[in-house]
Amino acid sequence: MEKIIGPKEKLSLGLNELWQYRELFFFFTWRDIKVKYKQATLGFAWAILQPLFMMVIFTLFFGKALKVPSDEIPYPIFVYSGLLLWNVFSSGLSSAANSMVTNANIIKKIYFPRLIIPISSILVSLFDFLMALIVFIGMLIWFQTPIQPLKLFLFMPLGLIIATFTSFGVGTLLAALNIKYRDFQYVIPFMIQVLLFMTPVIYPVSILPALWMKYVMAINPMYGAIELFRSGIIDKAIDVKLLTVSICSASFFFIIGIYYFRKTEAYFADLA
Repeated sequence: MEKIIGPKEKLSLGLNELWQYRELFFFFTWRDIKVKYKQATLGFAWAILQPLFMMVIFTLFFGKALKVPSDEIPYPIFVYSGLLLWNVFSSGLSSAANSMVTNANIIKKIYFPRLIIPISSILVSLFDFLMALIVFIGMLIWFQTPIQPLKLFLFMPLGLIIATFTSFGVGTLLAALNIKYRDFQYVIPFMIQVLLFMTPVIYPVSILPALWMKYVMAINPMYGAIELFRSGIIDKAIDVKLLTVSICSASFFFIIGIYYFRKTEAYFADLA
């Protein structure tokens, strides 16, 4: 009797199968972390230094020189809180999008749930987030930033979840496209750069003059993620309508990403 091992349904995460191969999450994630920082003299410190340097640059040019508002909190706190989630998205997206091509040799040799590869790439970005979060906590204390404990512990994790799911959805979609159309490896860095300025990382949404512009920005799932993440340190109400648009957008990309990945993963070994 023959047993055929293959991918699950197109709209299924295959959680049972992923759990059976759970050891591979640790293997791939720890391998990617070591490869990322192995040749770096400062090692894991770069997970902290990168957002810190970006925060300093944005503070000098946008906060000091251009006087960009920051919703009545210190601009370094404002921009660093945005960069924390933005780096989860951008780093996770970039790594996940290229993960299937990078692991082509493994894909051709053995079967395992292919979703493990992009998920592990995103877990690396969460490791960087945890490292950089330590600095963020120190900054809140240094600038004596008032916090709202209930919103902080409720909405900050929710913002991180949205950012992670967005990175996963778009990352798996691009991973499947990139393995077939290698042009995407050139499009992805440019797309990430453009999206940075279409996301409220270095400026608040309140500076947009027209309501329709705010709704256009809300189509970006990272809008909702960052707004929720900041809500614990910014004393203002969240625009529920804009947040709903952003969450729906995140859900859309998550579903499309899984569907297309599942639809094409049977051919990955042939195309890689």
